[in-house]
Amino acid sequence: MEDNTVSNVTVPNGTMDPLWKKVHTFTGPIPRSRHGHRAAAIRELIIVFGGGNEGIAEELHVYNTVSKQWFLPAVRGDIPPGCAAHGFACEGTRILVFGGMVEFGKYSNSLYELQASRWLWKKLKPRPPKNGMPPPCPRLGHSFTLIGNKCYLFGGLANDSEDPNGNVPRYLDDFYELELQSVSGVKGWNIPDTKGVGPWARESHTAVTYTGKGSPKLYIFGGMRGSRLDDLWQLDLESMTWSIPETKGPPPLPRSLHSASVIGNKMYVFGGWVPVAEKDKPNTLGAEWICTNSLSVLHLDTLTWQCLGPDQQQGHVMGQEDQVEPQPCSGVPRARAGHCAASIGSRLYIWSGRDGYRRSWNYQVCCKDLWYLETERPSTPAAVLLVKSTINMLHVAWRPLPAAECYLLQLQPVASSTSPDNLAAPPSTGEQEGNGHGRSDVQPAQVPDDPTSLKAQEALQQVVSAERQGTPGVVSGGAADPHPQGETDASGETQKGDPTKKKQPAGNEGQHQQGHESDNASSDPSTVTGKVSAEEAEESEWFDVGLFKTLFSEVTCYYLPPDKDNNPGIYAKPSNTNEMKLLGPQDFEGREKQVLSPGATYKFRVAGINSCGQGDFSPPSEFKTCQPGFPGAPSAVKITKANDSVHITWESPTSPSGKILEYSMYLAVRKSRSSSSTSERPGQLAFIRIYRGTKTSCTVSPAHLANAHIDSSAPNRPAVVFRIAAKNEQGYGPATQIRWLQDASKLKASSSQPDGSPTDGGDSSS
Repeated sequence: MEDNTVSNVTVPNGTMDPLWKKVHTFTGPIPRSRHGHRAAAIRELIIVFGGGNEGIAEELHVYNTVSKQWFLPAVRGDIPPGCAAHGFACEGTRILVFGGMVEFGKYSNSLYELQASRWLWKKLKPRPPKNGMPPPCPRLGHSFTLIGNKCYLFGGLANDSEDPNGNVPRYLDDFYELELQSVSGVKGWNIPDTKGVGPWARESHTAVTYTGKGSPKLYIFGGMRGSRLDDLWQLDLESMTWSIPETKGPPPLPRSLHSASVIGNKMYVFGGWVPVAEKDKPNTLGAEWICTNSLSVLHLDTLTWQCLGPDQQQGHVMGQEDQVEPQPCSGVPRARAGHCAASIGSRLYIWSGRDGYRRSWNYQVCCKDLWYLETERPSTPAAVLLVKSTINMLHVAWRPLPAAECYLLQLQPVASSTSPDNLAAPPSTGEQEGNGHGRSDVQPAQVPDDPTSLKAQEALQQVVSAERQGTPGVVSGGAADPHPQGETDASGETQKGDPTKKKQPAGNEGQHQQGHESDNASSDPSTVTGKVSAEEAEESEWFDVGLFKTLFSEVTCYYLPPDKDNNPGIYAKPSNTNEMKLLGPQDFEGREKQVLSPGATYKFRVAGINSCGQGDFSPPSEFKTCQPGFPGAPSAVKITKANDSVHITWESPTSPSGKILEYSMYLAVRKSRSSSSTSERPGQLAFIRIYRGTKTSCTVSPAHLANAHIDSSAPNRPAVVFRIAAKNEQGYGPATQIRWLQDASKLKASSSQPDGSPTDGGDSSS
């Protein structure tokens, strides 16, 4: 446990002000610094495209914020040329790229789509506006903002020179609407019929959408039109009326090449070029502006501006021939413009951008650092999951939170008055998906880290069901009792329980399967009653297990609280500071430990922690340690599809506790033709036995598959559910539960068939 815990962490006392954090360690092929690039977030991934310095970048770079890894996906299709100052909009797992500068003085009006679930580029050809107007002309520095199924294009800079080597700039104020098709493709351009006076022509501005209170709105802020602008424009997307809203508080300085991002009900404006203060103006001719690292927020519900930090203008005045590169400041990103920004959860990430220093007009010095802004405490995590259970250890895991730096894990012993024979647990609601090869040599909750392989695509799998070729997914989990009373086996005979079965353990010693998602953890093989209400959880005292930077812990003990007179709780407030100091590993060293007991039940909960403080605890989950003498659960499950049947193999339990006499395989089946798969929880599944024997493999026939229940309890991950259990002289041990992922699109197509013919394969990306 010592290797997983974290050092002392300090959090503000009651403050919720955003805090900057620099990412000091990351791996992979780091992209070269640049400006004029764009970024979008897909789940925990940041997709970066375009921009440049000493040439325009053509590669597509991806940063995984969980594994802190850069990678270059293997893109294919109609790969666009490199561009800068282009439009970049993201819907689900597709990204649209419009326009931008492809070389000096040459601008584009091409439209490309990236299907990030397959890393497939496609050039789109939307129809022109119906009213006979031309489509958007080539441009750069425009805004391209998505809301619903429409992208809104405004402004930018065009080149009216007839000489291919010349440059006659023209600021644009045109406004277009691009209607998208579902999943992929676009319908065409439209010129919306708007009311009121719209924004003046400009480029290098920002545009965001907000769908909070009232009708959805489009906001345009700042930009360049010969000089920097500080105006805020609002378009009501229901009435299509432009207006200049009345705001409160000190607005930001006029600026261009800044970033604006919406998190919750706030728009965060960072960086950009701003005018030089009168006292700082140099006695030189030419432009007088400077980079800034100021951060302002617009509360969109009240339209109130708030400055979240001093305006430290650390760049150099443009127009001067600077000789010394500015040094970065500590605690906040240094001043920059032309950077990219992307929000993941409550975190705002910024990367690169030019800092105002130059050696020549064609070579700007660009920042190489990656920062994120912590705006809120972590959200409430999902319930803790169980990876493995032994006699005196519970290997638990939890799903990552986008804004958590570490996790506080607690447990609560449960005094059970139920005999072990009656502890038949429902299977987990959070089983771990594995790849089709069923490997079990990867640590739980590990993030895919092979960016050039299929793993790089797996992080997107929970968002969509991708259209790829491959092997269906496997989910490893478990249930305390694989033989519920009154269950029917494959022959149609009702099982009254195994006559050789003795006391039933409620643990799972089977190894987990490798996860195909960055937030995957194994299922709850020893879940006794599933989630517990928050009211019940507060009735008894909770004990600390520790602080962790990992997403799992092999729990063998927990810490009893110190003497009440000296117990500061989770947080301790020093007398000479207004900060709260979070307990670190050394604070647990002097406390008494309590080891886990065999056959005992424990509740678990977890909370995320970051610089803004500790978030709420997860709903509690109950798990039970194993009893001696029973076999563990089968492990290393592999599923392969052969024509219309399915072949399943597994390995013997790692803890057989004697000779394995036989195995039993069960399949979840539909209770009735009127059953709704979306309304049934995993604990309500009905199972039949489809195999019983000594071999560690079996084949599932098409007839059984035709009657299989499709479990849709996990969003976007419909699956066929199997269970495998081993039996020794003591009886049957806990079962390993496997969720075989199905292709959601094929299931949807077949759902209209009254008899529900078997699906033709699992989710091919697993």
